[in-house]
Amino acid sequence: MGDQVDLVTVAITMNIAEAKARLSELLEAAAAGDEVVIARSGKPVARLVPISAPPPRRLGFMPATIDDALFDQLTDAEMADWE
Repeated sequence: MGDQVDLVTVAITMNIAEAKARLSELLEAAAAGDEVVIARSGKPVARLVPISAPPPRRLGFMPATIDDALFDQLTDAEMADWE
């Protein structure tokens, strides 16, 4: 059989008061891929997860072709119409 790699994520569960005191550390752990669960009275109420980077934005959203004549200099008569 081929080699198999098992990925292990660390689960960190912490009460609210301790999480407040160690927030920076917990954010780093979540960003590194660890599961961070915040509990109230021993019951999970929230999970910290890393935010993935948004996809790059494309300029424009509709395919379009623009006639090169659009960029031609206006004639004197056309310029007068704009005044």
